[in-house]
Amino acid sequence: MTGVCPNQTIEQMIARGEIAAAPAILPDQVQPASLDLRLGTVAYRIRASFLAGQGRSVAERLEEFEMHRIDLSAGAVLEKGCVYLVPLMERLDLAEGITAVANAKSSTGRLDLLTRTITDGGTEFDRITDGYSGPVYAEICPRSFSVLVRPGMRLNQIRFRKGQSVLSDADLAALHARMPLVDTPPVIEQGLGFSVDLALPGSTLVGYRAKPHTGVIDLDRIGHYDPTDYWEEVHATNGSIILDPGAFYILVSRESVHIPPDYAAEMAPYLAMVGEFRVHYAGFFDPGFGHAAAGGTGSRGVLEVRCHEAPFVLEHGQVVGRLVYERMSETPTQLYGAGIASNYQGQGLKLAKHFKSVG
Repeated sequence: MTGVCPNQTIEQMIARGEIAAAPAILPDQVQPASLDLRLGTVAYRIRASFLAGQGRSVAERLEEFEMHRIDLSAGAVLEKGCVYLVPLMERLDLAEGITAVANAKSSTGRLDLLTRTITDGGTEFDRITDGYSGPVYAEICPRSFSVLVRPGMRLNQIRFRKGQSVLSDADLAALHARMPLVDTPPVIEQGLGFSVDLALPGSTLVGYRAKPHTGVIDLDRIGHYDPTDYWEEVHATNGSIILDPGAFYILVSRESVHIPPDYAAEMAPYLAMVGEFRVHYAGFFDPGFGHAAAGGTGSRGVLEVRCHEAPFVLEHGQVVGRLVYERMSETPTQLYGAGIASNYQGQGLKLAKHFKSVG
């Protein structure tokens, strides 16, 4: 059937060798509608980000751009502001009619850790062509914090599709009428509009801004770091804040979002014309996110926002992104938040899992 492949289909693809890895893929890498990808044992420091381009391999292009290589076996620091290429443990041999899209995991995006997937012959980041066979690489650029990484860490994930299954605006409106997708009047235009909450009840705290000079974050340490060493609080008393050029912010959506079990979603920027900022890169929402049967009653979306060249006034309720919904090819046998380690079910304004809880 047409649609996003659920966990049971991904498991079948692994069994058939369409997805392979050394060492073997672990059961907990398989998510309701995606597969976590693991870093390999070496990182290449490169001069610039690149795509392989049609008819060319990543290894071939790496000869042009490699500066030096780093053994990750005992752990190594990827420094803020530098660009690295890491071969992943997984490789693909997709059947005809199967495409894939990759994205950073939620915790990766919340650390402003730009992580994109490239492949041999690829002409777009994070987009894997029909029937692709070959290796997969992660391009990693730490933007706000230097990070300590090791082989096997999971910074990005991949979602497989049979055909196209994106809901039209009419389909999305009909789905919302059957089972509300947000708890506010929906803004539907090329997806479901997502707005920013700058008037949280009982508090002037509306977000966090990354500090410019901080220590290294070891990505294996969960609930370890004091947020005040890495983040400044952002407060609003009048329903607006001014975004600083080059700064990275963690904010939260005004809407509580619901992803029904038969659907998956991906966050996309709203429009380039809305202002001098964009919502960041961690964009997959799994089936069951905010779903009552999976332990949710709607969940806020955390917004990873980066301001560009000019200061910009962001207002409470301003639409900053959109959720593009897709049909699943089958209902997953495992939902987000239901018996799996889902760090952000029922979330509000929340930093990455590496930081101690605030408040």
